[in-house]
Amino acid sequence: MIVISNCKNNKNELFDMSSLPQHLAIIMDGNGRWAKKKGFPRSMGHKEGAKAVKRVIASCLDFNIPILTIFAFSTENWKRPKKEIAYLLKLFESVLVKEKANLIRNNIKINFIGRLTDLPTPLNDKINELCESTKKNNRLILNIAVNYGGRAEIVDAINSIILKIDKKNLNIDKINEDTVSDNLYTYNLPDPDLLIRTAGEMRISNFMIWQTAYTEFWVTPVLWPDFDKKNLIEAIINFQKRVRKYGGKI
Repeated sequence: MIVISNCKNNKNELFDMSSLPQHLAIIMDGNGRWAKKKGFPRSMGHKEGAKAVKRVIASCLDFNIPILTIFAFSTENWKRPKKEIAYLLKLFESVLVKEKANLIRNNIKINFIGRLTDLPTPLNDKINELCESTKKNNRLILNIAVNYGGRAEIVDAINSIILKIDKKNLNIDKINEDTVSDNLYTYNLPDPDLLIRTAGEMRISNFMIWQTAYTEFWVTPVLWPDFDKKNLIEAIINFQKRVRKYGGKI
């Protein structure tokens, strides 16, 4: 356990290194607002947001948080202007290429969750290449949600279950909550312990609907490009003060 100085109220608070979230999820919001506030094009906000991702990954490595899931591009984001979408997809592709060596060196395993087949072929090729190159890494599992929607994920899980029933690989009478979990994109991972959302928005925006049933939420007004290690520590300290009952009485 170490002491962290809290700049807001000048009080020291305990940051318990032995009680960290084992799966951290983040809705990265506010890139556009950050750019507008500074008089920059929205593309600059996305570029700076990518730098914030690197900072959070580094912090997870420092704290030995084993799983990080970030919401990069939703199924609803296709409604944005075509120029912005094209920039985002090209940014994803360039970042994957640029950061490949760093990810391998830091022993980070990359997973992508979402309807990946709808993405452009060059991006999908880079995704597959990166997943293959990092599949044996085990220091940090980094899940990147791209073309992801929580409702779409549940629909895909239902279709997967139906297919298994049709093939006689599953008895319809045996379907339970574990069956659903086992057919989600995150079938091999524990549910998130802590979900952080930036930019002050109080909603989950179709992100990990099933998995966050008992996840602790923490919302900050900080815009994503400004999010740093200090903000992450603040979120974790808040998380560590909570009593997780999972519907039971303590």
